Amino acid sequence: MAILYRSKDFVNWTKAENPLYSANDTGMWECPDFFPVSAQVPAGLDTSVNGPNVKHVLKVSLMDALHDYYTIGTYNSVTDKYVPVEGSVDSKSGLRYDYGNFYASKTFFDSKNNRRILWAWIKESSSEDDDIKKGWSGLQAIPRTIQLDKSGKQLVQWPILEIEKLRTNQTNWANKLIEGGTVLEVSGVTAAQADVEVSFEVKELEKAEMLDPTWTNPQLLCSQKGASVEGSLGPFGLLVMASKGLQEYTAVFFRIFKGQNKYVVLMCSDQSSSSINNSNDKTTYGAFLDVDPVHEKLSLRTLIDHSIVESFGGGGKSCITARVYPVLAVEDGTHLRVFNKGAQSVAVPKLSAWSMKKARIN
Repeated sequence: MAILYRSKDFVNWTKAENPLYSANDTGMWECPDFFPVSAQVPAGLDTSVNGPNVKHVLKVSLMDALHDYYTIGTYNSVTDKYVPVEGSVDSKSGLRYDYGNFYASKTFFDSKNNRRILWAWIKESSSEDDDIKKGWSGLQAIPRTIQLDKSGKQLVQWPILEIEKLRTNQTNWANKLIEGGTVLEVSGVTAAQADVEVSFEVKELEKAEMLDPTWTNPQLLCSQKGASVEGSLGPFGLLVMASKGLQEYTAVFFRIFKGQNKYVVLMCSDQSSSSINNSNDKTTYGAFLDVDPVHEKLSLRTLIDHSIVESFGGGGKSCITARVYPVLAVEDGTHLRVFNKGAQSVAVPKLSAWSMKKARIN
């Protein structure tokens, strides 16, 4: 259950007469967030804004699942009632901000730049003993802008523009063909601290593997069909935080399936080979990406910061954050590669990668 409070001075607060929204069988809610999004323009809105071209987002962090879920709907400021759009799912199978290691998020409105910014916590994947040895545990994800997708059905996220000020030593590819079974090195960047943007294009979509109707859980599907499992169209994508001999790597990739009426794109972040230290949590994450490969290229942006891998598929329609602790792939021993384990060739119209400088935080 979410309850709304109002204040004119941020000191004195008045509780609304009715609960804003509630849902059964969802466990304990924490870190609730409630804010408007524009259904007309790609810009942020002040929290008090409402009207005919405005939708509202209710996000809750479900403690039982340790994930952040959200619905999109309408808010009646007279009755203080929020109503999700028809067909919304407010359980553990609903929409999520991020399908990986990302929790307890909050947004705020940046009035200077007219945008809403999202922050979240990334927990550890190492053992408690290793956390004690490090002397710290958990940190903040890179801040993201968040807005309503043009479809109106979901939110999209993207790293804030200021992150690009850290880019240096750019490397570019253009019009490369990645044949099945190929792994190519992306050289010229510091692979342990990098920003990569790449697009993939597939021509022979008719050769896609059929999607079994029972394959409804993307995380389970990514676990069963990881980066080492050859398919027809995929897996193809990036090997990040990779050791020279590929004893360690984290794979961020796509697979394309043929559904009943359309092609289905699966996005995965496979941590199963991320470290030779088996005390780490090496869970594989996954999400279905709402992109039509017939008419659109598959885009991927991945931000790599040593133990953190944040990936944005389809311009931020699906996001997956991973926490990895390799033993071999550290500092100068880290490599960045593009791979295709599928039977069919995949084109890379464009790839840009940058080394990332350290942020200066005042």
